[in-house]
Amino acid sequence: MMRNFTIILLLLLFCAATAPAQETPPAAEAGRLATLSVLSILPAQAEPGTTVTLNGTGFTSATSVMLGSRELPAQVVGGRIMTFELPELPPGAYALFLKREDGATTRPFNFVLQAQKPVVTSLIPDTVTSCATGREREVLVNGANFRNGTRVLLDGAVVTTRFISPVMLAFTAPTLPAGVHQVQVKNPTDASSSVLALFIDAKPEIANVSVGRDFVNYYELVVTGKNFHQNSVLVVDGKRLATGRQLVGEREQLVYGGCNQMTYQRFPYDPTPKQITLQVVNQNGEESGLFTINAP
Repeated sequence: MMRNFTIILLLLLFCAATAPAQETPPAAEAGRLATLSVLSILPAQAEPGTTVTLNGTGFTSATSVMLGSRELPAQVVGGRIMTFELPELPPGAYALFLKREDGATTRPFNFVLQAQKPVVTSLIPDTVTSCATGREREVLVNGANFRNGTRVLLDGAVVTTRFISPVMLAFTAPTLPAGVHQVQVKNPTDASSSVLALFIDAKPEIANVSVGRDFVNYYELVVTGKNFHQNSVLVVDGKRLATGRQLVGEREQLVYGGCNQMTYQRFPYDPTPKQITLQVVNQNGEESGLFTINAP
């Protein structure tokens, strides 16, 4: 009888040992999760588009990041590191905290979302002739992160700006001294871009000289180029001729036709072509290169 009882007891113990283990209830599994906490936030303030890294404990693949009332997608690495990208939101201070699928949350942290810094990449054109007018003085600013209210700074001063798109602005270059000037973009939130260079070119240049109309005792030499001024001087074989004035003892005249043209009325003493050397000199002392033409 005792032997039968022993055998039955052994059989019961064997069945108990080989029986499949019952699954742990989800609530019990959640209870084994580490405490959800954030130990560090890098960086603690940044602009939209920046990747933020959180270091802490209790992260799961279903843990979400809350920035204010907005839930953001995040990536978890090894259960202790989480990364997410800052979205396009107005600058300011936001409550940052984590929320886990079991309802656990971290305490809120104060995260400062900075204004997105404007970026400038190029100016079209990057050189403006000093006597250009109208649309010739319009400059396009290419870049990124522009918005309504973004302004162009020229040598630190705000100029009238035309907003075209988030990647393009336009402004009209005012009258400026010759040389290099600084162009910068500033958003309404005071975030400013790096600096680009705008060159104001005041040096006269002769591109071409051609024979124009022919009259009884004189003909025209049409001088075309850039940066001609009302008070520019045309030097003809070393002799200076100003607009509206005649050389002493001669009848030759210079007629100003605008920034890109002037007309030299020449009275030849001999119809035989000869080599003539021309040069334009502006009041600021800048000179064009020499231009040579064969004409009477």
